[in-house]
Amino acid sequence: MKIRPLGDRVVIKKLQAEEMTKSGILLTGAAKEKPQEAEVVAVGPGGIVDGKEVKMEVKVGDKVLFSQYSGTEVKVDGEEYTILKQDAILAVVE
Repeated sequence: MKIRPLGDRVVIKKLQAEEMTKSGILLTGAAKEKPQEAEVVAVGPGGIVDGKEVKMEVKVGDKVLFSQYSGTEVKVDGEEYTILKQDAILAVVE
């Protein structure tokens, strides 16, 4: 099954959270931070959203940083994805 986002929405797949701190301390599940870095899996067409023209600035394969509590989490074919609006993406990691 494939996900095709509508309007200015983007489908992302979160990257794994760090399991060890820089100083070498192993983190348990509860201590891990919710990941805020993800890879773009699908991008909507943009167009006119709420009366304003929206140009999509991200593309499939981009690594992005996004607002921590944004988007809707969905599970498709056993994989977890998040669907969010483009304006919830804070930056593209280059």
